[in-house]
Amino acid sequence: MKNIYMDNNATTQVDPAVFDEMKPYFTELYGNPSSMHRFGGQVGVQMKEARQRVADTLNCEPDEIIFTSCGSESDNTAIRSALNAQPKKRHIVTTRVEHPAILSFCKFLEKKEGYEVTYLSTDTSGRLDMEEYKNAIREDTAIISIMWANNETGNIYPIHEMAKIAKERNVIFHTDAVQAVGKIAIDLKETPIDMLSLSGHKLHAPKGVGALYVRKRLPFRPFLIGGHQERSRRAGTENTTGIIALGKACQLAHDNMEIENTEVKALRDKLENGLLATIPDAILNGDKDNRLPNTSNISFGYVEGEAILLMMDQLGICASSGSACTSGSLEPSHVLRSMDVPFTFAHGSIRFSLSRYNTEEEVDFVLESMPKLIENLRKLSPFSAEKEAPDCAVKK
Repeated sequence: MKNIYMDNNATTQVDPAVFDEMKPYFTELYGNPSSMHRFGGQVGVQMKEARQRVADTLNCEPDEIIFTSCGSESDNTAIRSALNAQPKKRHIVTTRVEHPAILSFCKFLEKKEGYEVTYLSTDTSGRLDMEEYKNAIREDTAIISIMWANNETGNIYPIHEMAKIAKERNVIFHTDAVQAVGKIAIDLKETPIDMLSLSGHKLHAPKGVGALYVRKRLPFRPFLIGGHQERSRRAGTENTTGIIALGKACQLAHDNMEIENTEVKALRDKLENGLLATIPDAILNGDKDNRLPNTSNISFGYVEGEAILLMMDQLGICASSGSACTSGSLEPSHVLRSMDVPFTFAHGSIRFSLSRYNTEEEVDFVLESMPKLIENLRKLSPFSAEKEAPDCAVKK
């Protein structure tokens, strides 16, 4: 059975061209780029090329790129650096819908280190309130961290405007752009962002490599202390194969941006419109007009997301649930809670996230399979009895 993979916001397949680029650095060109000899030096040359490719994708300078192990490390590094560089400032602004790499760290900082955190709410479409944002910024705000695009709904946030306001208030602005890079155009010369996180495995590079953009002349404090790697900004022997792969993946993502926003978007729209048209009590979660071209989050009312995923898996269809039931929790996702998605819909939310490797035939198969699948599960679901309940909304 061939898998139909529609879970690309979780991870992506490594592009064959990326794999070919990195292969020689496992067994042939395996030198340490910090070594003085030519054998290691030639690896350093390729790392320099990779850094330039990442910078070109973001339209920034190569020496503003720090290679890391993942998006979570980049997020943590950005926040910790801003706090350590400004010890008198004890306040952070973020949102209720951030990735756990931000939210969990902020909760830790509140509980263990006494920082104050303001969590911005959203409306029922997952949009942020700009007035609430402006009012949240204080004299002692050390950093604002707002994701560029939401990993569950695909919502794109007004990062340029928010970064501009932060700059006017003299506050460091960071964005988790893990889901955005490679899907939408990013120009850091035109957007006053101070720090930006990205992750390789979200754009067809392997797992275990990421990057953090740090604007020139921004006060920076390293998260990992040790050697002189990354101009003493991130200690540890470089993941050379991953870095070279990330550079190639960024180049390909830049070259394929139009495909993401035309062909991939067309497949996403066909899938989404077909499901909403053929399955009763199905709703779209998120901002229909302002989201990533590959992402669709749909709630199928009165059925459990875990059950949907298990039945989809039997058909070879890979997607993600919008609830945390696969981790043993009965709570819907924090993103859907923030949006006040009704309880019996939040539990049945499925995120489909496509890539340039998906085909129309795959979309057709999903459209043929899902109506009957949902119909059968609703006959068995305990939520079906709540269908006529007057008020089962999830409270914030």
